[in-house]
Amino acid sequence: MKAQQVNANKKSTGLFSLANLVLWALFAANLLFIIIFYSNLPEWKVGGVIYINSFSFLIWTVVLFFAALITSYSKNYLVGFKFRRSFILNCLGFTLSVISLVMANHILLFLGCWVFMGVFMANLIGVNKDWPEAKAAASYAQKFFLLGSFCLGVGLLILSWYTKQYTIVKISEQVEDLPLFAKIGAALALILAAIIQSAIFPFQRWLMSVMTSPTPASALMHAGFVNGGGILLAFFSSLLFASNTLTILFVVGGITAVTAQFTKLLQVNVKQKLACSTIAQMGFMIMQCGLGFFNAAVAHLILHGFYKAYLFLSAGEEIKKSEPSSRLKIKIKAAEAFAVLIFGSLGAILFSFLTGKGKSADSGIILTLVVAITVGQVAYNIFKEKSLTTYQKVFYPTLMFVLGIVLYAGLYNAVTYLMHPLPLIDNPVDISWVHIVFGIVFLIGFFLMKLGVYQKYPWLYLRLINDSQPYHKTIFNSKNN
Repeated sequence: MKAQQVNANKKSTGLFSLANLVLWALFAANLLFIIIFYSNLPEWKVGGVIYINSFSFLIWTVVLFFAALITSYSKNYLVGFKFRRSFILNCLGFTLSVISLVMANHILLFLGCWVFMGVFMANLIGVNKDWPEAKAAASYAQKFFLLGSFCLGVGLLILSWYTKQYTIVKISEQVEDLPLFAKIGAALALILAAIIQSAIFPFQRWLMSVMTSPTPASALMHAGFVNGGGILLAFFSSLLFASNTLTILFVVGGITAVTAQFTKLLQVNVKQKLACSTIAQMGFMIMQCGLGFFNAAVAHLILHGFYKAYLFLSAGEEIKKSEPSSRLKIKIKAAEAFAVLIFGSLGAILFSFLTGKGKSADSGIILTLVVAITVGQVAYNIFKEKSLTTYQKVFYPTLMFVLGIVLYAGLYNAVTYLMHPLPLIDNPVDISWVHIVFGIVFLIGFFLMKLGVYQKYPWLYLRLINDSQPYHKTIFNSKNN
């Protein structure tokens, strides 16, 4: 028996090593290809089934990097794990599904890749088949994934039926000619598919319920799987403009971003905190799509993927380091508030200068405002750190916002260029009263959250706690059976 176990471990180790080598090689090849042919990346079409372009190479490079990084980590992390082989096979299957998705042109291939993404991710969530809670979480998440696939299928069917086309490129060229009800129906179906996969309110509970998955699977989920919603919306940006449904994305994304930031503060489990953080970031991403900046959304997804992969893979170390001794007190001094305002404003100005956004009376102003809030939040986190000197509190925010904005603007411009084969990926919309009103509500909610208002109102605290709870059957499921 022991000999069989040893032999199985050797085989799985060999499979891990081979898979890891192939993934790193493919990542390096894609990155080198982009660098060499950046100014003239080729486009390849295979019938009406496959369309490979610069956007494909971009997503391939990002996905392959995360997959290679996670398999490298898992090689040692999962030593002795009974279902190690199943993990690596499903990880490879998921990676192949994403790679195929971004080069799929035929709607059936696109839908099939989307379905398989969900299947492989559900398998990764429930990879430990001896753990009832993991099986229950996988089953629960799979229901959402199937619902999202159904919505995508409905949307693609409507588009194909009324355009008489079966490729994404041809459909995108003809969406303006569709009847209004077909535009709206297809757009709403695709929006539902996107927000379900990205765990956007009110579909966030599935992500809160799958923390039983191994840490590497969680990293792949948060750095890759949830990003599928943004990629889907980018592919069908022309439909969203034609149907005038962008405002829905803006409002739903904003609600998700604020509420998830609130619920993050209430969590005591590290993985649950990270899940709330992911939901909030997906909310910001959806907001950017709603503003007409699908390029900004993709840039956001890439940066979030790097950040969240690091957080999940280093979560264990952070638990050891953290020793909370007292209740967190949220209080901002006048000097800190003034400094945050200054750094946020400077960050917005620099971003506007480097990207050209925020200079016209359109949604670019709101995008620039989001950048200002982000810079201000980073500055505040530095100012409240008691271990830093006054000089460090002035120097670090300056360095962070200059480097951060320059790097983000560079990525933003590079992503914009690589996404040029897709229609309307950088098309700001006119600011409406909805943008103004909801923008004000969003800002008020954001600052109230930072000031710890939830601590003063028990009803709000309970509501936020209840909304962020995992599905009850995924908790102590063995006792429920």
